[in-house]
Amino acid sequence: MIAALVQLSVSDDPAANLPVTLDLVRAAAAGGAGFVLTPECTNILSSDRAHQQAALYLEETDPTLAALRAEAERLGIWLLIGSLALKTGDADGRFANRSFLIGPAGEIVARYDKIHMFDVDVSPTEKYRESDGYRPGSKAVLAQTPFARIGLSVCYDLRFPHLFRRLARGGAQILTVPAAFNDTTGAAHWESLLRARAIENGCFVLAPAQCGTHAAHAGRPRRTHGHSLAVAPWGEVLADAGMAPGVTLVDLDLRRVDEARARVPSLSHDREFTGP
Repeated sequence: MIAALVQLSVSDDPAANLPVTLDLVRAAAAGGAGFVLTPECTNILSSDRAHQQAALYLEETDPTLAALRAEAERLGIWLLIGSLALKTGDADGRFANRSFLIGPAGEIVARYDKIHMFDVDVSPTEKYRESDGYRPGSKAVLAQTPFARIGLSVCYDLRFPHLFRRLARGGAQILTVPAAFNDTTGAAHWESLLRARAIENGCFVLAPAQCGTHAAHAGRPRRTHGHSLAVAPWGEVLADAGMAPGVTLVDLDLRRVDEARARVPSLSHDREFTGP
């Protein structure tokens, strides 16, 4: 299976972002990819809640989701839409940060709502409160496909290894980590955390990312780290997309999952314990 990491640098305008995304998905399929992955916030990256309220849709009417489902069907590929920002109809008005696995008939095979919210103070001048605008999910999701069992996550989930352990013990062979990783924390931790999740679980980790400075009509522009990564179950970085939008192809041999787990069978060595 050839997989493709699509690296984007989206703005806060979903209508302008969509044709760029479609072009890169088509390029990935033309390169031979049967599994194409886009980053977190594929449709919009914005810190302005009022603008999001005006620009976003419910899942049922979202044009980005509809167009990408149709394109997956036309191309006959599996497509992970890393995540879309979507209205939910919740009473408190918060949105969902939702990942979708789309099958080659355009069907939604799995949905995953990001569990862990990025509520951090990166510096005195750079603060994030994702939970102000997004409601967290509460369910881990493992999807069965003809080529692999796939465990879904989104961005900040990466810092919570128990989620990935649960997915791996449930049978995941590939862990997906679509992201819009902050450029400061990304430079410090992104590669180390992705390699750790691959090594400790004996899984492939595929992490398509947003990159660069993101144009914003409302609110402050954001910067993201880029460097979409594919990591093998033994921890080797198979591909690094650098800092420019584009497509990165990687060949996945699922036998490497079994080989890594046979060499260090830690998944079968987990033990319950008490304390502290």
